[in-house]
Amino acid sequence: MIQRETMLVAADNSGAKKLRVIGIPRRGSSRIAYLGDTVSVSIRGADPHGAVKDHGIERAVVVRTRKEVRRPDGSYIRFDDNAGVVIDKQGNPKGSRVFGPIAREVRERGFKKIASLATEVF
Repeated sequence: MIQRETMLVAADNSGAKKLRVIGIPRRGSSRIAYLGDTVSVSIRGADPHGAVKDHGIERAVVVRTRKEVRRPDGSYIRFDDNAGVVIDKQGNPKGSRVFGPIAREVRERGFKKIASLATEVF
């Protein structure tokens, strides 16, 4: 579960180091983002030669969460950190690599390019 002001690790090579969540599109009355959701983020600490600029506003997909998520088959998935991948308006990643495992829910939400770049899909 990700809420506003949560810090995410950048799981790609777009140049961002940390991502601060500044906005979550409303899903009903919930203000919480889950695996595979798109959020607005502020870039915190960026490589000067990267695709994104420091303190810039971008969109990102949540690919890992520390809080466990229940799947329809009754199993739970949990990761060691909260992480996101910076995307453009079409939903394609701005970086060319995705680091670490990602959740299966990301692929099911339609981010197939992110899933194909990831090392593992859990």
